[in-house]
Amino acid sequence: MGEAERQPQGGAGEADGFERLWTPHRMAYIKGENKPTGPAAGAGCPFCRIPSLSDEEGLVVARGKATFAVLNLYPYNSGHLMVCPYRHVADYTELDDAEAGEVSALTQSAITALRSAMDAQGFNVGMNLGAVAGAGIAAHLHQHIVPRWGGDTNFMPVVGRTKVLPQLLRDTRELLAEHWP
Repeated sequence: MGEAERQPQGGAGEADGFERLWTPHRMAYIKGENKPTGPAAGAGCPFCRIPSLSDEEGLVVARGKATFAVLNLYPYNSGHLMVCPYRHVADYTELDDAEAGEVSALTQSAITALRSAMDAQGFNVGMNLGAVAGAGIAAHLHQHIVPRWGGDTNFMPVVGRTKVLPQLLRDTRELLAEHWP
């Protein structure tokens, strides 16, 4: 194959036979936007800030007395929720009994809502405690609830390192809030 055949046809913005899926929201995550500047509660922690916003603006699906459920701004799948305590704590062992109980209860409610609203067939549920364990925001504990469906992992995330999300986060928040038990 000659050099001309390997190069995309046309100039910038012109059709070249490739279809493109743009995920510009990922660049904010890659650049570290919305990440805390330090471990303290007042150091830009989004999980400390979100409860002061309206549910719609903060993507909060449900609020309890000690914890809240919020959509992940950079989701692995549509409907990817997190349950966070209001209190700024980093480790599961730091939760008091009321917080630990409510993390569990809101996780159960999240699973129920995701099954009802989105027909989720399975779930990945868990916490990454500490940066070395993969926590993007290690200073404020949060439990992930990621809905799964048969065939939801295909060539896009494996080869293209891109996740296709079929619904806007605001629409997902509204749908899950309507189905919250």
